[in-house]
Amino acid sequence: MTAAGNSRARSNARTGLIFAGVAVGMVGLAFASVPLYRLFCQVTGYGGTPAIVLEKKGITADPAHPVTIRFDASVNGRMPWRFEPLQHDVTVPLGQDTLVAYRAVNTSDRPVVGTATFNVTPAKAAQYFSKIECFCFTEQRLEPGEAVEMPVTFYVDPAILEDEHARDVHTITLSYTFFEKKGEDGSS
Repeated sequence: MTAAGNSRARSNARTGLIFAGVAVGMVGLAFASVPLYRLFCQVTGYGGTPAIVLEKKGITADPAHPVTIRFDASVNGRMPWRFEPLQHDVTVPLGQDTLVAYRAVNTSDRPVVGTATFNVTPAKAAQYFSKIECFCFTEQRLEPGEAVEMPVTFYVDPAILEDEHARDVHTITLSYTFFEKKGEDGSS
């Protein structure tokens, strides 16, 4: 092989390695995009995802500014559960910790593990809706016929009043949808 042929072969090999690296990087990014997007939504409230708060600092209730929170519940059509809020709505002051509960019943004759997705509407209020404790943070396993009450503790940050796009929100809807989590063997 000539010197020009060797140089061209090395150049082609280098180009091939670069394209292979780009392809591997794109596959890796595709797998990482869902968890990164979820994290982004939880931090910013984007897409109606409420914030998850580990520690509430310096926020006090503002009784002069109440907000009504409505609760919605649904299950995926193939999931054998009944799921509903115990209250349909509450009106609370901005900044006040509020505890509500949902009730789930496994209507099947087998154990079922469920996981809940959640969102807040209107989306512009999501970044101010902060969940302190929630059943949706973990999987829920219900035995056949078992019924449980599942609590949610939240508050709406009074900083919503400083946001010119969200200060007009007086009603917020918190929605959950449960999906059955299938095991590797197809069981719940």
